Amino acid sequence: MRDELIRRFTNFGTRTAILDQADGFTYRELLERIRYTQDVLEKHGVAPHDVVVVNGNYSLGSIATLLALFLNRNVVVPLVTLNERDLDTVTEHCRPRFLVTPDGAELGVEELAAPSSGPAAMIGRLSDEKAAGLVLLSSGSTGAPKVILHSLDALVGEKLEKRPRRSETPLNILMVLMFDHIGGINSLLSALLVGSTAVLPRDRAPEEICRLIERHGIRVLPASPTFLNLILMGGYHRTYDLSSLRLVTYGTEPMSDELLKRVNRNFPGVRLLQTFGTSETGIATTTSESSSSTYFKISDAHVEYRIVDGELQLKSRTQFLGYLNYGDDSLTEDHWFRTGDLVEETADGYLRIRGRAKEVINVGGEKLLPLELESVLLGSPLVEDCVVYGRPNAITGQTVCVDIKPLGEPNRAALRKHVLEFLADKVEPFKIPSKISVVDSVGMSERLKKVRSSSRPGKT
Repeated sequence: MRDELIRRFTNFGTRTAILDQADGFTYRELLERIRYTQDVLEKHGVAPHDVVVVNGNYSLGSIATLLALFLNRNVVVPLVTLNERDLDTVTEHCRPRFLVTPDGAELGVEELAAPSSGPAAMIGRLSDEKAAGLVLLSSGSTGAPKVILHSLDALVGEKLEKRPRRSETPLNILMVLMFDHIGGINSLLSALLVGSTAVLPRDRAPEEICRLIERHGIRVLPASPTFLNLILMGGYHRTYDLSSLRLVTYGTEPMSDELLKRVNRNFPGVRLLQTFGTSETGIATTTSESSSSTYFKISDAHVEYRIVDGELQLKSRTQFLGYLNYGDDSLTEDHWFRTGDLVEETADGYLRIRGRAKEVINVGGEKLLPLELESVLLGSPLVEDCVVYGRPNAITGQTVCVDIKPLGEPNRAALRKHVLEFLADKVEPFKIPSKISVVDSVGMSERLKKVRSSSRPGKT
């Protein structure tokens, strides 16, 4: 596997591997940087199977470090932001020996304090198998994040099964998803291991992404529904020439039917594909029923699925080895992963994600998934975006709340009245929001997901 990666990069030669602002780097230059990184790591005493934290975002140095550590069979912990909480969590449960900071032309390597005990047994198993590892942190907003251990060999091996691109014509793919997120790692490996070009954004703001699409003739855009809506709301699809786009893939959160209609209207001729994956099982190959449908199939020979009590469960070849700091409650006795996603399935095997089980709003025994109400509200001519969530209620258990980002500057009292009247004949009474807040924006997390919170600023 490692020989095959080096062979491919050698054969790709002068093809552009990475576009980073004004700088372009060929596969030959990437391979040289990988070898330089291996030399530096060896001089600092980084041995195979050591746990190594890599603090950095997408760059030539960070990408070369990730691949050098894979070749060296290390356990890699990528962290874009090195905050105290995450570092403490990683230190406690992974026992890292080194912190690497790829910064420009230099590679910073810091030896950490000797761990009081060895790494978890699951990490030791990777060593026994002579495999590299990848540690990802969950995006939990409260408490310590879950520490998710993968076999990096399994993730790389899956991509190496795909044939390299024969065409010398560049296929530029934007790295929109995060470097320390399963979607970002998947995008990066998918691009480089077949000979495409990874385009690295300066930041992940919608305007910057659209500027890069125009500048580099991007044909494939991986995004999330929330991110696509931000492009539409900012009008960036009109400011920049996005005619090079051929495919938009969307995932990380459910897409509402109404938002999908908006995206289709504003991206005519672009194929829309719903992707699906989790930090624990990897990214599956999918097939959308059509560009205008939120139904999709998991069409991956290496991924099995089943639906139990409405929840989607998965078993995949790239499934995680386990959590290093949590129990295995998310795994069934027969080792299926409980995704927490509630789905419905058609007779011919297409799935539609209805929402997350933990987001269900229970109003006196009547249940609502936020996505359902959001999709209805996006059909209003006065609503540009919205987010629905539940809040505790002493009588009904929970009550329905919504934050509305209006289109234009309508009278706030009139907007609230409009929302109630608009919903009156479209949803059951218990789904009518008891609290309607007008907001300047709907929050988006670093993982490009809509933030559901009852304490966001900007409400009136």
